[in-house]
Amino acid sequence: MDYYGFYTGNNFDAYEYLGAHLTERGVVFRVFAPNAKHIQVIGDFNNWQGTEMNRIYDGNFWEVEVEGVQPDTLYKYKIFKADNTCMDHCDPYGFGMELRPNSASVIRDLGKHTWNDERWMKERTDGKDSAINIYEIHMGSWRKKTEGETDWYTYVEMADQLIPYLKRSGYNYVEIMPLSEHPCDESWGYQNTGFFSPTSRYGNAGELMEFVDKCHKQGIGVIMDFVPVHFALDNYALINFDGTALYEYPHSDVGVSEWGSCNFMHSRGEVRSFLQSAADYWLSVYHFDGLRMDAISNLIYWQGNPARGENKSAIDFIKCMNDGLKRLHPTIMLTAEDSTAYEGVTKPVSCGGLGFDYKWDMGWMNDTLEYFKVGPEERRRDYHKLTFSMSYFYCDRFLLPFSHDEVVHGKATIIQKMYGLYEDKFLQARALYLYMYAHPGKKLNFMGNEIGQFREWDEKREQDWDLLKYPKHDEFFRYIKKLNRIYLKYPALYAHDYEQEGFQWLECDSIETLTYAFERRAGGQRILAVFNFSDNDLKHRVHIENCRKVKLLIASDLKMRNEISSKMGDFDILLPRYSGRLYLIEQ
Repeated sequence: MDYYGFYTGNNFDAYEYLGAHLTERGVVFRVFAPNAKHIQVIGDFNNWQGTEMNRIYDGNFWEVEVEGVQPDTLYKYKIFKADNTCMDHCDPYGFGMELRPNSASVIRDLGKHTWNDERWMKERTDGKDSAINIYEIHMGSWRKKTEGETDWYTYVEMADQLIPYLKRSGYNYVEIMPLSEHPCDESWGYQNTGFFSPTSRYGNAGELMEFVDKCHKQGIGVIMDFVPVHFALDNYALINFDGTALYEYPHSDVGVSEWGSCNFMHSRGEVRSFLQSAADYWLSVYHFDGLRMDAISNLIYWQGNPARGENKSAIDFIKCMNDGLKRLHPTIMLTAEDSTAYEGVTKPVSCGGLGFDYKWDMGWMNDTLEYFKVGPEERRRDYHKLTFSMSYFYCDRFLLPFSHDEVVHGKATIIQKMYGLYEDKFLQARALYLYMYAHPGKKLNFMGNEIGQFREWDEKREQDWDLLKYPKHDEFFRYIKKLNRIYLKYPALYAHDYEQEGFQWLECDSIETLTYAFERRAGGQRILAVFNFSDNDLKHRVHIENCRKVKLLIASDLKMRNEISSKMGDFDILLPRYSGRLYLIEQ
């Protein structure tokens, strides 16, 4: 290992040295614990009695090779601290862990899987001028074998069910909430204890590789949620690892996050190398196509609060990590969950930016959902909530998310948020999604949204698939599938997302009628999007330059009659209440 790179925060492959690695004779264990008095490795192979580890290099690293140890063996480090107390810890660089509440690390053979995705990896791109339609899932609650809280499908079993569903439904990427090991189901994977360990809830390392491999062979990209900001408080993991604050801040005013977890101390080179190596590990070893990075605002500002000022060390860390990851993996997608107005999140590091490929457009998401929650009178007051996004859209490369965060904790699901009673909620939700898919930016939709689920997401239960036996929900699902396929088919809806020539307002100030119209363009193809978000049916006129006729592609009101007349570029369109339509413009 490059020790100097490790200490200075420039290492991306520390996992190839640290952790438990199979050798011809057994396993070599290595751990970084500079302030430990001495360390033993304990496990099934020595009846948990302890084998002494030796200081190596500069005395901050410890190593021992134990003969005869096999894959899938349990182990921990017994770390003796300066005050002669000791604590058993899982391996920070361990490649597997036991199912909670147990906490031992598990030796894994990472070279066992034979990959069959060479073509996918060779042709993969970061998707900036492509259609990116992401289906976000929580692996443990998309479907379950039974109603039991822990009766999960394995990674391999999930692949066999999820991939055909994605293909039928028109999604070309799946984004999975964090799969790194975590002790508390309710944290959804965002409070980790094993940053290099695929959660054992759904299987082992080889099975996760097979899941990704199967997705790639069917043309599905796989993105994983990654948490570079904080870690779980459990005392067997990273906290106070060698008797000192090795990974965290020593002071609670900046050391404890808003979620009650420990903040990483990003000014330390060893911490940077740990996190950068974890990010590279998922991309290199598991062939993930991208990382969605959680809570980036908490890296940019101290405790995520702009009033406390910028966290210069954390900003420098994220620049270094993103720049390094893109050098190592040019075709991956790095996405920031960031609700701040910080400039340059998706600019290259070489141009002074943070180096992400995409940023979640939280402003668009909040404004849009607030608009659709209220009735027509309030919408007149809030008319420009639907035009505001385009005033800043070209400042960054934005992705439009309706994520898991919007369907929990009393916020109500997407369809439940919609204004009106039962029937009108479906009208509103279909119009909402048509507006979303016509708007510039890549797309993300959380599981259950596509079937019009009214119950908030619960990580202990699968989605309410029985809803599809009811006509309104089945109709809604079929509509979303059709909208997805149209989005994937027509380059005008995605190819020039981040170029101003790809979008033009045709109508953006009709406050009284609550109508909007815009055009999407790419490669000579033109698509008209027109909306009526009032409670009145309208005969509405739209002027389209250089247009001979238009062809209806999809109508959110499900009435596919091409009710349109034209003269000299002026098109009179019948728009039912709470509806939107997409037309292909023929020149």
